[in-house]
Amino acid sequence: MHSAPSVSPPRVAVLADDLTSAGDGAAPFRRAGHPARVLLSGSPLDGHGQEDGVLAVDLGSRLLDEAGAVARTRAAARALAGAGLLLKTVDSTLRGHVAAEIRAAREGSGRRAVVIAPAFPAEDRTTRDGVQYVREVRVDESEFARDPAHPVRTADLARILPEAVLVDAGRPDALSELLPDGGLFVCSAATDADLDRIVAAVPDHRAVLWVGSPGLAAALARHHARTSASFAELPPSVRPLVAAGSANPATRRQLALLAAEPGAVSAVAADPLRAADTPVRILHTPHERRADPGELTRALAASVAALAGHAPFDGLVLTGGETAEAVLRALGAHGIDLHDEPEPGIARGTLAGPADAPRVPVVIKAGGFGDERTLVRLHALLTRVPS
Repeated sequence: MHSAPSVSPPRVAVLADDLTSAGDGAAPFRRAGHPARVLLSGSPLDGHGQEDGVLAVDLGSRLLDEAGAVARTRAAARALAGAGLLLKTVDSTLRGHVAAEIRAAREGSGRRAVVIAPAFPAEDRTTRDGVQYVREVRVDESEFARDPAHPVRTADLARILPEAVLVDAGRPDALSELLPDGGLFVCSAATDADLDRIVAAVPDHRAVLWVGSPGLAAALARHHARTSASFAELPPSVRPLVAAGSANPATRRQLALLAAEPGAVSAVAADPLRAADTPVRILHTPHERRADPGELTRALAASVAALAGHAPFDGLVLTGGETAEAVLRALGAHGIDLHDEPEPGIARGTLAGPADAPRVPVVIKAGGFGDERTLVRLHALLTRVPS
């Protein structure tokens, strides 16, 4: 992570372990009227932050070992410690180096109190008595426990962070009494209203490190909404491309419905994608994982970059954080300028890169987010002519 002493701290800074987490952490603030940019891991911070805006940094730390994730998170938190609001995102199913990165962000930011609320009610991910659930199933007993790249080991936040104090969903007001002494506070929540109450219970939002998923980001954005939000329409895409690298069963179900659309063509990453003029083009990793996930992601990114050279696309839908980062990097982009949040946890924007690079519209989505028709809707969103 590179930084410069002259960086002006943004109004809101988001530290994320992958690209989709950076996007869905910043998107609610964009919807609330704040300008927002997402940066790929390794991008220099200087020249990107806006004092009145949101800067979300993809640390790429989910791909690192724990020591590397700690070092990168600590450095980024130190560089952005001056932000008015500092949010460390965590996966709502608790994948990744959750505890180590929270502690590193706390140390780097210098903020003694940490408010942790990983619930994302819009995706039916809730926290009860410090235990994380997805669709009423403990995440360590769900499909996320079988994730081939980042399996969930435990749903119990008290085991992940034994030094933390559990705050009951019915008593968020207790935070105002606990925060002055510092510490880590894990807040249970089952609804967006619960998250709103947690946010409202903290008297000084600048004094704490916030930790959560898109649910908490949305609650913070509602609390800090600007009065004027303007969104210029993005031009419709004629030949968009969907690139999916997630092995999550939700993504595979979404792909099956999109591939059934009239005129759709679909190919595994290394295979040629024919019918370049078809309205629905899909590249994906194999449904059965027999190779290293990282190799599959790199192959998918290389295929997208090759397609850009001989059968150009004018819009992208990217599913899976590692996929999204690899594809954007292969295309020479350094980030995304956010436009809006078309659905909870989904970010839409344009590729940010060199001055002469095309401003291609892009939608990014975590692999496990959405219902079975999510990819169909997102593809239609890119091709829709503004009214």
